[in-house]
Amino acid sequence: MVHHAAEEPLGRFLTIADAAEVLAVDVETVHELVMSGELPAIRVGDRGPWRIERTQLEVFIDLRYESTRREVAFNEGEFANVIEFSGARGAGLRPVD
Repeated sequence: MVHHAAEEPLGRFLTIADAAEVLAVDVETVHELVMSGELPAIRVGDRGPWRIERTQLEVFIDLRYESTRREVAFNEGEFANVIEFSGARGAGLRPVD
């Protein structure tokens, strides 16, 4: 894994190894996420190294948290709440009688 000094912040773009370190997974796992399109990345040059924008990694993490939250909520209840699983938040919606 790549280790950065505390005073050396990571830049806008991360290597696959940097992203793996942030996610606490191995490099191959991140590479598979990139190749599947689940984790957006760019290639520097035609055959150059992959780079993952820090904001895209944060979006990926947020989406995984939301996916887990929905899965847990679904598994907890006997009846699914359509609004809860649609991704819409309850603001402005009134409950169905």
